[in-house]
Amino acid sequence: MKVTGTLYLIILTLILVIYYLVCGIYLNKLGYYNHESLFYIEKSKIVFEGLGNRLKVMGLTAPMIPFYANFPFLFFKTLAPVIASATGTAVLFYIIASTIAKRLNDEGYIWLLLILFLFHPGIIYTAASGKSIYLILIFFFLFFLNLFKFYRSNTTFHVSIASICLVILIFCDYKFIWLTLFFLPLVLSITIHSLNLGEQESIFRLFLSFNSPSLRRKLINKTFALYIILFSLPMAAVLCYKLLNLTHASDLNYFAESPYATWNVLIDKLSFDQLTTNTNYKIPEISILLSARVVLFCPMILIAMYLFRESTYQVLTILIPFAFIEFLHIKYDKVFLAYQYYMIFLILAYLCVIFKAHTVKNHRSFKLLLLITIIFQLYFGWYYLRTSSIAEEQNFVKVLFNREPDDKQQDNMEVANYLNSLPTQSHVLVDDAIAYGIIAFTNDIKPIIMPYEGNFLSALESPDKYVDYVVVATAKNVVSGYTQLNNKYILSIRQTIPDVNFRKVFETNDWTVYRVITNGSGNTL
Repeated sequence: MKVTGTLYLIILTLILVIYYLVCGIYLNKLGYYNHESLFYIEKSKIVFEGLGNRLKVMGLTAPMIPFYANFPFLFFKTLAPVIASATGTAVLFYIIASTIAKRLNDEGYIWLLLILFLFHPGIIYTAASGKSIYLILIFFFLFFLNLFKFYRSNTTFHVSIASICLVILIFCDYKFIWLTLFFLPLVLSITIHSLNLGEQESIFRLFLSFNSPSLRRKLINKTFALYIILFSLPMAAVLCYKLLNLTHASDLNYFAESPYATWNVLIDKLSFDQLTTNTNYKIPEISILLSARVVLFCPMILIAMYLFRESTYQVLTILIPFAFIEFLHIKYDKVFLAYQYYMIFLILAYLCVIFKAHTVKNHRSFKLLLLITIIFQLYFGWYYLRTSSIAEEQNFVKVLFNREPDDKQQDNMEVANYLNSLPTQSHVLVDDAIAYGIIAFTNDIKPIIMPYEGNFLSALESPDKYVDYVVVATAKNVVSGYTQLNNKYILSIRQTIPDVNFRKVFETNDWTVYRVITNGSGNTL
């Protein structure tokens, strides 16, 4: 059997799953975790183990699809996101490899793909970190795959499938909603090309269409139909989700702006604040030059453009992600461009190669060129990850390649271990806007009172009546300003309720656990 056979592709996929799991578990043993995976673990614990009304947590935690993707693996606790990402990245390989098998009768392109998935630091980061990048790459690939299928067949079925993939992509990362902006002018170009006219140039096709009543009517109808098919479902889905947020959280943008709904609101702000206040701060991303960084990261995209050089609207399709990341850089000027936005070009470039490789005359030389390009990309993939402006991405490289134990979650683990040692009837007040890491490592969350519960505000105002312990962020904790449960809270309660005191029972650099006591008994703060 050829390697392009289904059985061999499945075997290669399973080998990749094992390879990624070994990397992920190895990182886990060294103490590597990231904010996204810990956030999903904590919210999953609430859904399956928590008390009270958990519907809001289940329906409004965002991004929604990555959150739900962890559910099948929750039996493995903190390893659940790692298993999900390892499996998902291997599935991405299978999808791309099966596309190659259908379109190219050449095993060489699958071996080149395998080199990427085995050695590219970005792919390893996608698979072993426990982040949801794999879902973004899967549905980004499927979205553009179906667009290119539509260009070839002119069948609107593929546009419908592309629309569904775009919806899922948006619910994997809401920022991809802005991708639709750059498809608005492209749809007109696609429609003009689909008209059966003698002229080849788009400008002359447009001129002929507008000067003929029948062609003009056909152009308008077809353009409008494509807009409806491609964009109506994403817009309707986002609108319904916003109304769901308004109904249950009284805020249309709760899913995108609340630290209780999504992990990146607080982390992005914190990451930017820390870097911009650093005395050695250097601007890592400059508008316009951002696209040049992408080309350096993935020069294969230039090969893709060359292959499509005779199709203007297809080249414009390839350029849309460039416009997309430039737009993100301008709109989210206080958020650094995450690694996954570079990775989408890697996937898009290989998709373009799959579609146009059959037009190449000398396949041997072409594959050699691709191999050289891939080796070049392996180096810059590592370099971009190592010099990233995002601390989590730098940390991944240090732990994986330098085999340095990661102690960034040590404080959260120590506090969680202390909470695990408390008597089962004890109740603890915790604000999971910043303390989701502690909850993720806690064995039983039932004794913990968190903001999703109806009695949280009452416990916050009268801790002596509801809880036995309070977890408070210390002044050294960089996120202490984003929660009410900090040192100011302790002083405020003592002034408001003189009979209530707090005894310090456990302390780390970032957290202090206080025992709630009354009538001045015990040592007070």
